[in-house]
Amino acid sequence: MELSPSPTSRSQAAEPFRQIQILRANIEQVIRGKEDVVKLAVVALLAKGHLLIEDIPGVGKTTLASALARSLDCTFRRVSFTSDLLPSDIIGVTIFNS
Repeated sequence: MELSPSPTSRSQAAEPFRQIQILRANIEQVIRGKEDVVKLAVVALLAKGHLLIEDIPGVGKTTLASALARSLDCTFRRVSFTSDLLPSDIIGVTIFNS
């Protein structure tokens, strides 16, 4: 038995594409001049993957994450990673070694 994808009409494919374009345009209103970064961030979310945003200080990493969250009507919390950060600092549960 061979599985083949069901045919998709252009109108069926057009709606998700339009929604993605609206999402990108909304984020790009806040993040200017970094279309490639916005595109990669949206692709990571569509692929249900993880997104790690790394760069030098002051280039808009937090702003990008906040714009993504707001555009998708999600919550956003910032976590500063330091050498003494513990899992309980993020999830709010103390873990004891048994």
